[in-house]
Amino acid sequence: MEEQLKIACVKHAEGELERAKTNIMVYMKQSVGIGEHSDIVEAIQKELDKMGIAEDRIQLINKYF
Repeated sequence: MEEQLKIACVKHAEGELERAKTNIMVYMKQSVGIGEHSDIVEAIQKELDKMGIAEDRIQLINKYF
């Protein structure tokens, strides 16, 4: 059970990482179609923060568990 919980936590963080990465790619390639984000740089920075948090979680899980 412990190993399964670890796997689930890592996969969840990996999903968050990929989601944020995909959002950044959309902002960079198709920013014209994104009306609710007038400040694209700020939106990208928020996604980068999300990526950092997810990556940190993965590293912590692998280091301590």
